[in-house]
Amino acid sequence: MRNLRQELLQRQQQGLYRRRKILQGPQGREIILDGRRLLNFCSNDYLGLAAHPEVQQALIRGARQYGTGSGSAHLVNGHSQAHHQLEEALAEFCGQPRALLFSTGYMANLGIAQALMSQSTIPNAATIRGCLIEDKLNHASLLDAAHISNARLLRFLHRDYDSLLKRLARCDSATEEILVCSDTVFSMDGDEADISALQSCCRKQGAWLMLDDAHGFGVLGEQGRGSLSHQHISSHDNIIYMATLGKALGTAGAFVVGSEELIEFLIQSARSYVYTTAMPAAIAMATLASLRLLQTESERQQALLKNIRYFRQLADQAGLQLMPSETAIQPILVGDAERALNISQQLLEDGLHVAAIRPPTVPANTARLRITLRADHRQQDIDQLVSQLCDRVIAIE
Repeated sequence: MRNLRQELLQRQQQGLYRRRKILQGPQGREIILDGRRLLNFCSNDYLGLAAHPEVQQALIRGARQYGTGSGSAHLVNGHSQAHHQLEEALAEFCGQPRALLFSTGYMANLGIAQALMSQSTIPNAATIRGCLIEDKLNHASLLDAAHISNARLLRFLHRDYDSLLKRLARCDSATEEILVCSDTVFSMDGDEADISALQSCCRKQGAWLMLDDAHGFGVLGEQGRGSLSHQHISSHDNIIYMATLGKALGTAGAFVVGSEELIEFLIQSARSYVYTTAMPAAIAMATLASLRLLQTESERQQALLKNIRYFRQLADQAGLQLMPSETAIQPILVGDAERALNISQQLLEDGLHVAAIRPPTVPANTARLRITLRADHRQQDIDQLVSQLCDRVIAIE
């Protein structure tokens, strides 16, 4: 048996031990965490919709109409009219034929890879060999998806599309189903994939391209339509687009959009869809309200972009070394895990909540402070953040 006590002790000694804090109230510009009021710089609620009154009221109406739980899987009797309306609205918003809801982005990623890369369960069906190729810095859910799919996993250097082409050359499109997966906005670095380059590489080899737009949807592109819109990419039958609802839209769950055939195939084959209880219908109704706000209140997007530019300008003037990100994710590389944790704790004592991200979430010796900006942050909030970062980060350097 593994010595769990020893492994936990080692994590503590290496500055890698994680402790949960208790949130007492909604997500917002300010939060109450472990009884302390803090300025919040580590939430993915980028547009401030998680506590929006219209979204809250939609959730309450949904609970009154459908109850608190869906009671069953989508394919049994858990697929409500609210779920169906949300899928139709998301498909239309993304300009795709169909959409499919999943309970989480993690489950969506697992389901896509498993369905496309695994052997068919139909008797006498042709044997499928899978080759799954991923960016080195993809989210953990995409890497776990590769493992459960039983596909051959190859990884290319981060945002290096010559490296991708070399990996693609090791696959045989005549005998293998090839799936290339990439984050669009990388969750720990904040930089963006070049979707055009990815698409070009995939077309050369006849490969699927799966995009995880968890941190782009709702924030980037026209009306928050996401990274495809932001990079002016027309979707194609080989593109599988996944995004989450628990970040910019402030609710919970995820969705996949694509062709009629793709969505119907996932309904039939994705185990993380078939064999799990549907998200509560009330969540679907709340998400519909968020989606309407996204389309009618573009000032939220504009406010967030303004805050991103202001933070980067102020940080640059102050001599802080930022990573190359133009998104709401603005990491500051520290290196040593224990040092990053100490700075995060000092900022907490000064009333600022900034997460320290440590291995194995990021590679060894790349621990960082992961700052996330919100649409409702005020200039004085950002002024305070940069001032405190200078006192802590630059002083240590």
